[in-house]
Amino acid sequence: MGEVSQKIMIPESFQFQVSSYDISDQLKLIWELIKAPLIVPLLTLGVYISLAMSLMLFMERVYMGIVIILVKLFWKKPEKRYKWEPMQDDIESGNLNFPVVLVQIPMFNEKEVYKLSIGAASNLSWPADRLVIQVLDDSTDPAIKQMVELECQRWASKGIDIRYQIRENRTGYKAGALKEGLKRSYVKHCEYVCIFDADFQPEPDFLRRAIPFLVHNPDVALVQARWRFVNADECLLTRMQEMSLDYHFTVEQEVGSATHAFFGFNGTAGVWRIAAINDAGGWKDRTTVEDMDLAVRASLRGWKFVYLGDLHVKSELPSTFQAFRFQQHRWSCGPANLFRKMVMEIVRNKRVKFWKKVYVIYSFFFVRKIIAHMVTFCFYCVVLPLTILVPEVKVPIWGAVYIPSVITILNSVGTPRSIHLLFYWILFENVMSLHRTKATLIGLLEAGRVNEWVVTEKLGNTLQKAADARKANTKAPRKFRFKFTERLNTLELGFAAFLFLCGCYDFVNGKNNYFIYLWLQTVTFFITGIGYVGTIIPSS
Repeated sequence: MGEVSQKIMIPESFQFQVSSYDISDQLKLIWELIKAPLIVPLLTLGVYISLAMSLMLFMERVYMGIVIILVKLFWKKPEKRYKWEPMQDDIESGNLNFPVVLVQIPMFNEKEVYKLSIGAASNLSWPADRLVIQVLDDSTDPAIKQMVELECQRWASKGIDIRYQIRENRTGYKAGALKEGLKRSYVKHCEYVCIFDADFQPEPDFLRRAIPFLVHNPDVALVQARWRFVNADECLLTRMQEMSLDYHFTVEQEVGSATHAFFGFNGTAGVWRIAAINDAGGWKDRTTVEDMDLAVRASLRGWKFVYLGDLHVKSELPSTFQAFRFQQHRWSCGPANLFRKMVMEIVRNKRVKFWKKVYVIYSFFFVRKIIAHMVTFCFYCVVLPLTILVPEVKVPIWGAVYIPSVITILNSVGTPRSIHLLFYWILFENVMSLHRTKATLIGLLEAGRVNEWVVTEKLGNTLQKAADARKANTKAPRKFRFKFTERLNTLELGFAAFLFLCGCYDFVNGKNNYFIYLWLQTVTFFITGIGYVGTIIPSS
């Protein structure tokens, strides 16, 4: 009986033979096989989700724009909406008309700026016997701790009631330090607490302008001032930050204060009613945004907040990309994690109105803290470039161009002087959305770095000394520099390569001319990838 050999018949077009096809042809064939049944539906879904998120952000920005115009034109200023009378000396009672105010200055290895905040707090125009300054030093460097303590002693010798406090450990980070500070026996008679980070420098009249809102309005828990940046013109990185933060203070904080008497406490440059802090459950260290956590809890208890856009406090922006990335991780991860922890508590709350719940959950948290980061990265850095490789998937022109243009224009109202930097700001924000999206997902999922806290590096007046030294042709104080290998950010470089390839493909085969945007975005990713964004000096 002869042998019968069985042979599996494979269509010729599906035979992967090295002799007939090279590797590129094989990859092209695999791509064609999976594109129609898998890639196109998934990418189409991604486009729909991205467009939905873009519309949500668009409507939020338009709503904020309309409200801020109405506020500026028709709303009364805080001094008219709330009872406000200046604090005055009384001949009979002396300084007893003035409430006792505690000023807390938390710091951690703040070698360059500790004198600035301590000096500014000590020069506040407030009766000396009604003011207590508390320096909460969590520094780990003994030399810096000694310098801070000596500075406190220097001001104490001038009659300032200033207390230097340290802890055995950094449990709870900033929240832990503030919480421990309020437990001190000499704080029991204080009615209000004013918080300044180590680089913040309030003007002498700060308390006289803020405290009356708390004294004359027993339902007000917080008075928040606006930040002003002493180093905004240092480099392109600081100018980009100024543009983003100015929108936050000019629009978001103002609208929240005027419409719902609620906004997120910025963690510094604000005055709290101590009774409201205790009523809300005190400081908690369950997230890296202890300030926002306290604000939301206090708001759910019925307390009101007042934002003073014309009360400015000088502060410093991170001037190195590494410091900025760490800060943005904390600012993006923390709110997402807090949203996860508090969303049901907000829903079940019986003390606040329905529309305020909607504002806090949808507008304050969901759109601004989650959607805004994700749509910027997912749509403009992932989905849109991928549609170039899959021409079967179309992105409507209104979603790719018109809506982003309107959102960008509305975002620019906070910093008119930087309008000429608007296009680069868009590109830079797209880069940072990569880190913000990653941090947001970490917060929502409570992944590994959810409670990471890296104190933002501050340089104080080191830069001004350097500028003065250059003018005088003397040796400037040396600013710490990273080695080139330490500057490299592989994630940004990887996306730069991806966007560059998509741009090249669009240049050769595309019809939408997206390659212009993609190549410009590639350059921005590359600059941040090699860590030089903080060294570029902008034109005025």
